[in-house]
Amino acid sequence: MQYKHIPTLFLFTVSLAVSSFCANVQASGKGVHALAMHGVPKYSEGFSHFDYVNPDAPKGGNIVRSANGSFDSFNQFVTKGQVAAGIGYMYDTLTTRSDDEPFTQYGLIAERIFVPETKDSVTFYINKNARFQDGHPITAEDVSFSFKILTEKGRPLYSAYYADVIELKIIDAHTITFIFRNGKNKELPLILGELNILPSHYWKEKEFSVSTLVPPLGSGPYKISDFHTGKDVTYQRVPDYWAENHPTRKGQFNFETIRYDYYRDPQIALEAFKSKNFDILLENSSKRWTTLYNGETFDTGEIKKETIPHQNPAGMQAFAMNTRRTLFKSPQVRQALGLALDFEWANKNLFYGAYTRSTSYFSNSELASSGTPAGKELSLLKPFKDDLPSKLFTEPYFIPKTKGNGKNRANLRKATSLLRQAGWSIQNGTLKNKDNKSFEFEILIYSKDFERVILPYTANLKKLGVIATVRLVDISQFIERTREFDFDMVIHTFGQSSSPGNEQRDYWYSGYADHRGSRNLIGIKDPVVDHLIDEVIGAESRDDLITACRALDRVLLWGHYVIPQWHISSYRVAYRDFFRQPKTAPKYSLGFDTWWKAPNQ
Repeated sequence: MQYKHIPTLFLFTVSLAVSSFCANVQASGKGVHALAMHGVPKYSEGFSHFDYVNPDAPKGGNIVRSANGSFDSFNQFVTKGQVAAGIGYMYDTLTTRSDDEPFTQYGLIAERIFVPETKDSVTFYINKNARFQDGHPITAEDVSFSFKILTEKGRPLYSAYYADVIELKIIDAHTITFIFRNGKNKELPLILGELNILPSHYWKEKEFSVSTLVPPLGSGPYKISDFHTGKDVTYQRVPDYWAENHPTRKGQFNFETIRYDYYRDPQIALEAFKSKNFDILLENSSKRWTTLYNGETFDTGEIKKETIPHQNPAGMQAFAMNTRRTLFKSPQVRQALGLALDFEWANKNLFYGAYTRSTSYFSNSELASSGTPAGKELSLLKPFKDDLPSKLFTEPYFIPKTKGNGKNRANLRKATSLLRQAGWSIQNGTLKNKDNKSFEFEILIYSKDFERVILPYTANLKKLGVIATVRLVDISQFIERTREFDFDMVIHTFGQSSSPGNEQRDYWYSGYADHRGSRNLIGIKDPVVDHLIDEVIGAESRDDLITACRALDRVLLWGHYVIPQWHISSYRVAYRDFFRQPKTAPKYSLGFDTWWKAPNQ
């Protein structure tokens, strides 16, 4: 998963276990307080707060965080501009998840949720106390407006995410029903609950599809109080926040203000942190974590350093190839490029042994494929036998290993053979095709940290006759170029949850390969992948979901679309000593929004 309150979607799915709450829905006739992925929600009707919060946590205190790069927009919902960090604090959703369950949604703006036995619709009953930050009540009209504006003018992922909604019906001012294409999309009631609710009266006379630096009107616990474009943005706790004592909000959002200061270089950011210019830092570099988190402020205990385990699936971080480019059309070529990466050497010499090689798009979860397909998975894949590599059915997908001594000759020999089969040959030390065109491409990055990882890889590519250059750009340019698919190769993380679903369309679906701003960065257009995505979304049970995910994973792996990198199953976090945390930590997040500042600090 990605960090909370950075503008991203949180991506989940649901299984047939939704039926377990449908019986309760039918019995009550007024819906339920929560929808669970499996069985019943952990927290029963009338619960007071989540277990991982301190319900008596004191409010107050000003804290500072850091952000990377710059920003020029407060509109997180469109593909234009670079959005300010923390903007998610401004918005509430129909429902909200708990962080100690794989996927359960509890009512927030919607106090009740009704799903019929046919599962072909969902009805949300709006909490009559729900308010926007200007005091205007939240109504079904706002829900309808939000859905329509996001799917029509928002980022492509909204239309992909909610593609199976065919109609909305406003029943009354506080009741709205979403009607589905059919009852096969089991997660749809839950992910509709994740819909950010926007004020229709605010946006009525404004253009939604543009980036803007006008602080928007929200309904969440914080609002923007101050900002300097590209430099910092400050969020002020809303004193009359409507959900202050709501059970899903109790003990959370405790700081009076949260300011994000922007840094363009992570090394400079670290030095600023050590000088106590900001208060908490999540580190993603194993080298910095091992060698630079030291000094007087650590010795005195003014700054604490902690590795906190989590149970989040790792997904897939990888070198992602743009298959829209002719150079990367051949699976043999893509496989050959993967053979040039020596992870074992890099882990030993660059990463201090901190990482595990990713071998699946669903790494660190039961959804990852392994061995050869069998049972239900084999049955799912057999109809496409003529469209898939024959080895997919007879051999386990295998990422080649090395001894870590820097001698990668065996893998490079295999890579040379694959390139030769694809029509490439060495001529005067350079790999060329029959048209005498050199094999050259660019790896686009936005952080200098990536260079030390990439340069040993490009050195191995050079031994194959491949000319790979590294292009470092600022994060704004990086975002714009990836939105336009204007790159050869990038380092990208395809985040996953324990319950994948509709978001897989935006990642891999053919229909989004040429849709500006979609997350199908690779440009995959494969009817087999499309079919398997539909199987994931329509899974009737958890077992069916696991089967479909493993089949999808296997097909993606054998497509050699990416060069898998590595992952770690913990947060590396350093923070000032005035922070306090609840006794119980959530399983599936850092839980920073449950922290508070010690009084008088």
